[in-house]
Amino acid sequence: MKTTTQGPEGQLPAPSSHRTGRRAGAARPGLAPERPRPRVDGSLRRRRRLDKLTIALFLAPALLLFVVLVVGPIALAMYTSLFKWNGFGGLPTDFVGLDNFRRLFQDDVFLGDLERGAILVVLSVVVQLPFALGLALLLNQPMRGRALYRLVFFAPYVLSEVITAVLFTMVFSPNRGLVNQLSAALGLGLEQEWLANPDTVLYALFFVISWKYFGFHMILYLAGRQSIPKELTEAALTDGAGTWQVFRHITLPLLGPTIRISVFLSIIGAIQLFDMVWVLTGGGPIHASETMAVTMFQYGFRRSEVGYASAISVAMFLISLVFALFYQRFVMRRDIEGAITTMRDKR
Repeated sequence: MKTTTQGPEGQLPAPSSHRTGRRAGAARPGLAPERPRPRVDGSLRRRRRLDKLTIALFLAPALLLFVVLVVGPIALAMYTSLFKWNGFGGLPTDFVGLDNFRRLFQDDVFLGDLERGAILVVLSVVVQLPFALGLALLLNQPMRGRALYRLVFFAPYVLSEVITAVLFTMVFSPNRGLVNQLSAALGLGLEQEWLANPDTVLYALFFVISWKYFGFHMILYLAGRQSIPKELTEAALTDGAGTWQVFRHITLPLLGPTIRISVFLSIIGAIQLFDMVWVLTGGGPIHASETMAVTMFQYGFRRSEVGYASAISVAMFLISLVFALFYQRFVMRRDIEGAITTMRDKR
């Protein structure tokens, strides 16, 4: 006869696994069963490490260039913006804190740059982009020589900004310029010095910008329009919808992502505008066509006030960054979420 012994408190000892017949690690009553962990052998671990090393090696050159050419200059500009420095004699030592940024809000030229930039942005969104959209819809229709028209309207975008500025310097020339000659030939009486008049130079500059970039936006809209299925417009026309109704309820909503991208690129380009303005007018007359980039160049390379020029560059960076973040957050949110959902569905 087999007897059992009690513990010090009169309780029986817990039965071991070999006594109860239960496997070690088996689920206890009332608890979720433990999932067996997959065994990872040495070859699979080495393969994963090799994959990570391969990814790191391919990313390293791009990350290095990004740090050297993007992050480094941004950090250097932020650092030098805190000093009064002429750009010579090694690193700056005359620390002034945020005085350069306080100076921005007291500088009439910089405040004027903000106003002129806002005018160019409004004109681009209200005039340039609708014109490009209308031309894209027109060139999407079947017509003879359509490919040639597309090439001709897109050709100005291929030219560099410097070549465009030199070309329109001659076009707006007060003596033998094309604009004044046409005005005289048609009897309009509009002959004047377009680039030397503070009242007209900004609008002449906008005309040059529109001539240069409307072809790019036209191609964007044309690609977006051709991606719309023809069955939608044909079904709407069959149901009795007019041309304007088709445009209002089908074409325009489906072109929404393309339009939002076009507006974003146009605004960012207006904020960073420099080379065309510098060659065409140099920011004059009397700062009437000056932009933030031109002002930064003037202070940094003409007046040797590198600290203040760095503050202007940081202000431009912050304006562009804040606008880009808010635009993507509130305007392009649906497009980004739709793209992420599409990628997940494909996976």
